[in-house]
Amino acid sequence: DSSSLRITRSSRKEYRVRAMKVAVLYGGTSAERKVSLESGAAVFAAIQDIGFEATLIDTAEKDALAKLQSGGFDKAFPALHGRGGEDGVIQGVLDFLQIPYCGSGVLASALAMDKFKSKQVLMSAGVKVADFELLDSNSDWKAIVDRLGLPLMVKPAREGSSVGMNKAESVEELQQYFVTASKYDDCVIAEQWLTGSEYTVAVLANEALPAIRLQHADDTAFYDFEAKYVKGTTKYLIPCGLPDQDEQKMQKIALEAFKQLTCRGWGRIDIMEHGGDFYVLEANTLPGMTKSSLMPKAAAAKGLDFNTLVAKVLETV
Repeated sequence: DSSSLRITRSSRKEYRVRAMKVAVLYGGTSAERKVSLESGAAVFAAIQDIGFEATLIDTAEKDALAKLQSGGFDKAFPALHGRGGEDGVIQGVLDFLQIPYCGSGVLASALAMDKFKSKQVLMSAGVKVADFELLDSNSDWKAIVDRLGLPLMVKPAREGSSVGMNKAESVEELQQYFVTASKYDDCVIAEQWLTGSEYTVAVLANEALPAIRLQHADDTAFYDFEAKYVKGTTKYLIPCGLPDQDEQKMQKIALEAFKQLTCRGWGRIDIMEHGGDFYVLEANTLPGMTKSSLMPKAAAAKGLDFNTLVAKVLETV
């Protein structure tokens, strides 16, 4: 398999065969560091199981760049989440170093990470998104509530894993949660509250995997950080329970959003059903790869175990 071996010509008659060398980038300095450490460790173990040579590099360490430069890597597998890893920064570094890497490039990563800009791109392409307002300290809070209604979702535009997000149920809470979200990002949005079921569609090599429905515990207002990684109270339904026709429609929307944001390789599109339509919530260009993560669950529903999923992600480069 040409993807698993690299053949170096040392003379006209002799060839030396070696296993592919993969740098697994993990950790980082974002609010999602802990999750990234888990994702990276799982990916690292899988790459070793497959038979490739893997090296873990924590991008928060001062010598991370030197390790990347001197490692002689054939590919990089970013298992980073949030700022510095999922926003185009590390992708730019890898482009500069001419190291091929899994996942989306600089533009798609930056767009998908910025919920405000990605909404503008998707809206211009006719993909449905929740109505929203960009907030600042001078916002007319009552006018925003009058236009979008209550409750509202308040979120930092450039954080992942629901970090800094809150459900505002009054004008006062809208202002209060703007302040909270502002601690994470200077770009904050308020979003129309969507009331239907929440789904996620994983994308692998331009194919939509089976959709997953997220069924929340009664005390969870939305799929927040704790529901994702701590409590273990969210149920994941595969099959998702939709008629085949509706699931296929949702998968088509996910692939269109993936394409419009210029994503590549692999990712995940979060979608909400509301009033009989499907609305794209956000795109994840580097999905979690922990034991509780959604990407491995979707792959398993397609018959792909974790190691095979990692191998297929590597093959997309």
